[in-house]
Amino acid sequence: MKTMLAAALTAASLAFAAPAVAQTPAEVLVIGQIAEPKSLDPHAVTAVNDFRILVNVYDGLTRYKDGTLEVEPSLAESWDISDDGTTYTFKLREGVTFHDGSPFNAEAVKFNFDRMLNEDHPYHDTGPFPLSFFFSSVEEVTAVDDLTVEFQLSESYAPFLSNLAYPTGLIVSPEAVKEHGADFGRNPSGTGAYKFEEWEANARVVVTRNEDYWDGAPPMEALIYRPITDANTRIAEMLSGGLDIMVEVPPDSLQQFRGDEEFQVYEQAGPHVWFLILNAKEGPFADKLIRQAANYAINKQALVENILQGTADVAAGPTPPAFAWAYNDSLEPYPYDPEKAKALLEEAGYDGAELTFYVTEGGSGMLDPVAMGTAIQADLQAVGMTTNIETYEWNTFLGKVNPGLEGKADMAEMAWMTNDPDTLPFLALRSEAWPDKGGFNSGYYANEKVDELLNEARAATDQARRAELYKEMQEIVHEEAPWVFVANWKQNAVTGENVENFKLQPSFFLMLQDVGKN
Repeated sequence: MKTMLAAALTAASLAFAAPAVAQTPAEVLVIGQIAEPKSLDPHAVTAVNDFRILVNVYDGLTRYKDGTLEVEPSLAESWDISDDGTTYTFKLREGVTFHDGSPFNAEAVKFNFDRMLNEDHPYHDTGPFPLSFFFSSVEEVTAVDDLTVEFQLSESYAPFLSNLAYPTGLIVSPEAVKEHGADFGRNPSGTGAYKFEEWEANARVVVTRNEDYWDGAPPMEALIYRPITDANTRIAEMLSGGLDIMVEVPPDSLQQFRGDEEFQVYEQAGPHVWFLILNAKEGPFADKLIRQAANYAINKQALVENILQGTADVAAGPTPPAFAWAYNDSLEPYPYDPEKAKALLEEAGYDGAELTFYVTEGGSGMLDPVAMGTAIQADLQAVGMTTNIETYEWNTFLGKVNPGLEGKADMAEMAWMTNDPDTLPFLALRSEAWPDKGGFNSGYYANEKVDELLNEARAATDQARRAELYKEMQEIVHEEAPWVFVANWKQNAVTGENVENFKLQPSFFLMLQDVGKN
């Protein structure tokens, strides 16, 4: 197999070098990604760009059922939940091994969660902003026996099973972590359908077929993930045959692919929010009236129609309408009203202070961020808000935004794809989620009532009650406008006409375990 793979990679390399005559190898699937991954350690990353690789290398205890955000068994065959909702007991799948040959068992599961949650764990260093928030209610993990593991929660926590299916809950090999330490993210080992082969910085990540995969070996010999930040270059590679799959196709290129029988175009709505974080702690946006003015000043309908060309809908608040049961459909998006914006600025006594606006070149669900940022800048300046853009590569951008905007910027682009209506507001709107407390509330928004509603909602066992709480939260956040609510994206992808069994998932992940070529 090594000889076959080497030949396939050589062929792929030649294809990359000569896109005009490119053709990917029959046994290899080449995926055009939007950025270089930050790490292949699921406990250390936050971006869907990285998740799209990880979900094919690792498994979690649960996973999302194909085409849904409903949870089904994965490495756990079954589970029991105590009557009070605080104890989860999982029966694990027998006979599963990690790619490095070490056994998957209850002790491995315990190691994973102890690593994420215990600061004194010897391998706890999983980056400055890990999504261990997903499991903040976990008090203790116990290996009852080799194939039984018990989670004791501090309180009933409704999203727990769903969060286990999220990439943060993917199970890594303890032995590989111990061997590689801080370099585990460059030397990953999981139990997934594909196993890590190589990572050539800024060129490709290669994973190869796991012949012993517990859920059946995948059809392809290898997957090659290529980071191509520039959308035009990604399009050219796709058109020339250098890619089999391309994600996040710019809207003005979708029609080009639709009209060509050599390609298949996929689109699907999902739980996505594209927004602007406003610095509510200092500067002009510390004033609610000025935050509201920004929402009125920006022509979001024009952004959706002209730049995104109908591939998104205008957002009304922090919760995507894809979560129909929890979405407050009584809220209307802020209308485009520059005169209203000017009046609010005058009422607030806005002194014309210049705004610093962080924009990224491209990244996780960011929807043509440079063009969007430029249009937003023009709209703000039209009402008297002089705005200076600073543009950064995605990982550099995250390094500036995630630690918080205090002392650095007034606003920043951001997008989230979430698995539960709890996730985004809990991680990015609570006062306990300020960056210095380990969260992603980079604009330092704080409202005691919002905190109270979110804390109650994640503990409520009745979905109807959860819905009431989330809807009330949305009303407060809509009125206080800690963000500019911009768009809810309809994700897209293009594949070659010979790619089989490809689907977009509402999770926004690329599940390639069953994808092949004809």
